[in-house]
Amino acid sequence: MNGSSTHKPRPMVDLIVSIVLPSLILMKLSGEEELGASGGLIAALSFPLGWGIFELIKYKKFNFIALLGLVSVLLTGSIGLFELDSKWLAVKEAAIPAIIGVAVLVSTFTPYPLIRALLFNADIIDVDTIKQRLEENNSTAAFERSLMKATYFVAGSFAFSAVMNYLLARWIVVSPAGTTAFNEELGQMTLYSYPVIALPSMLITMGIFYYLIRTINKMTGLTLDDLVGKK
Repeated sequence: MNGSSTHKPRPMVDLIVSIVLPSLILMKLSGEEELGASGGLIAALSFPLGWGIFELIKYKKFNFIALLGLVSVLLTGSIGLFELDSKWLAVKEAAIPAIIGVAVLVSTFTPYPLIRALLFNADIIDVDTIKQRLEENNSTAAFERSLMKATYFVAGSFAFSAVMNYLLARWIVVSPAGTTAFNEELGQMTLYSYPVIALPSMLITMGIFYYLIRTINKMTGLTLDDLVGKK
């Protein structure tokens, strides 16, 4: 059986491996008497990096977001190990969500819009039934316009993440890269990024999904139970 077809989200495992453990290592094990600044940084980054590679290899399913996550980890490691100015960390933190937001917009001009992969795909809702009802009600064009609005909303949520990432990084990480203090601040930033950035972004995404569901209901008469009942 193909591993990608049996893969189920494990948000708690992702949270522990990618955020909690690296943060604890950076804040508690980066002193000279423990792993040292470089050793602590390498150990902390190895968790999300190793987990991301494991997920990509085991389930053999290309994931644009996961790929950007791996690039983000490698860039963070490079900034710390090569002792670059900490302002580049803020730039990197803002660049990743900004790139995703731009990609969401640009993809609308291609045969593979990312909005469909993120919110309107067969793994989440019954896309075939929706398309059939839209055609029956002559609402396909109107729905496409609503989907474009959702695309702008999604791009806006990533713009919000980019700005918040930059501000959080500039506020917390002020010590020179390659030092124990830099690692500790990096750990704090990683922990704070979840309640300050990830949770609001998740709520925004849920709001956009709710907007799509309401639009589908108005245009097709299908309820949420109808849309996810076969999933």
